[in-house]
Amino acid sequence: MTSGSTLRLAALGTMTALSLSACSVGPDFHRPALPGTPQYQSGAAPRQVHGSSGAGQAGMAQTLVTGGDVAGAWWKLFGVPELDALVARAQAQNPSLQSAQATLKAAWEQAKVQASPMFPSISASFNPTRNKTSRALSPVPGSNAYLYNLHTLQLNISYQPDLWGGLRRQIEAAAAQADVQRFQLEAQVNTLINTLVVAVIQQAGTRSQIDALLTSIASQKDVLRIVEGRQRLGDASLGEVLAQKALLSQTEALLPPLQLTLEQAHDQIATLVGATPDEALPEPRLEAFHLPAELPVSLPSRLLEQRPDVRAAEAQMHINSAQVGVAIANRLPNVQLSATPGQAINAMSQFFAPGYGNWEIGAMLAQPLFQGFQLWHLEREARQTLLASADTYRATVLGAIQNVADTLHALHDDADGLSASAENDQAAARSVKIARAQFALGDVSMALVQNAEQQELTARQTLVQAQAARFSDTVALFQALGGGWWHRNDSGMKDPPPTWQAAFTADPGVPKRP
Repeated sequence: MTSGSTLRLAALGTMTALSLSACSVGPDFHRPALPGTPQYQSGAAPRQVHGSSGAGQAGMAQTLVTGGDVAGAWWKLFGVPELDALVARAQAQNPSLQSAQATLKAAWEQAKVQASPMFPSISASFNPTRNKTSRALSPVPGSNAYLYNLHTLQLNISYQPDLWGGLRRQIEAAAAQADVQRFQLEAQVNTLINTLVVAVIQQAGTRSQIDALLTSIASQKDVLRIVEGRQRLGDASLGEVLAQKALLSQTEALLPPLQLTLEQAHDQIATLVGATPDEALPEPRLEAFHLPAELPVSLPSRLLEQRPDVRAAEAQMHINSAQVGVAIANRLPNVQLSATPGQAINAMSQFFAPGYGNWEIGAMLAQPLFQGFQLWHLEREARQTLLASADTYRATVLGAIQNVADTLHALHDDADGLSASAENDQAAARSVKIARAQFALGDVSMALVQNAEQQELTARQTLVQAQAARFSDTVALFQALGGGWWHRNDSGMKDPPPTWQAAFTADPGVPKRP
């Protein structure tokens, strides 16, 4: 190798080393911290949700475990195998989820595409031609022939040293964009599972309301037969018979809306699991659900890691931070290195023979001088966009904390409501039993029995709704705490991509998969 070649290779190596070791311009991104030490409520937080007697499994007491972890398959804590099967099917067959998984894979591939400028670009060309030179001109080839072949083999090598880190900031932004897609996917999975579980609970609750309504209708028909029998014996008036018939008709009119709600719940569940409404699906009863004995309550600081919407807002802020560096680098000088080694021969046998090689090595230094202040304004735009995304991030964090706080309030308040509903249901059941017995003995009027029956039906419907609300509140808490996505692989990839922090900074605050 000649001394000139050695110097050129040394220069190229020096530029490459400078490119790889140079600092990146622009701000280095760090996860924003919570202001102060926020809590979900003022004062000491309750450690238990009290139970209710006479409310079935929905009335079980629950212990709130501060700092507890959220299980990835939290829905299994309800102890309903049919529900587990529906969730598994939705995870495997929901078309919207499959679309989001494909979008995430595309975003991650795009992040890898953005990394390609860090390497030299090399392309090869081979151009065989048959040529004839006019006799008015000197013969072109070394053989002094006017008719000749020319085979040109050429390599085109180019490389742009990343002197200011602009390329690395672009890679950083692309990886953060993949993070946005990932956490949007996690949010979509959480919403899918939450919507499905709540729909199954509502379906079970509606069926329980229908059962209570059918029981009430059957009871009112029995009373109607008694009243009609007494009317034939002259012991009851026609007005009492008509009043009982009117009450029965009013009760029966409540059945079609509940039946519609039940059918719509079935259709919604079918769509969520990727099926058509004509398919028969499992329909667990409300009595099959069990409240988890313990509920995790993550600290507010952990929500920054667990909530997909917060993580997506953080990743968007990371993108905008990297774009500031890109905008700054675009205003600075850049170097483009190029080399075009090759061979030009007349016959294939001359390939790689001495004396037929040709090459060209060049370098270009480019510096923007004046472009109507465009690059300056683009940098200012990037900085303002970063500030806007920081405010959006803080708003998302506050919304997440509010969401958990509201859910905790609902747990306690709905538990109080369930206790009252259970007591009211028991009292109404005893009242109607006594009223019917007294009516059979002729001690009370028909109006009193009808009023007791209406109160019993209302109490039972309210109790069922309160029971379903207790289960739904537990679902909402798991959703508000992030849904346990860090214990699952929702991406659909065999090896799910790491977050930017886990891949490049080994941030210990990122939840790790077990």
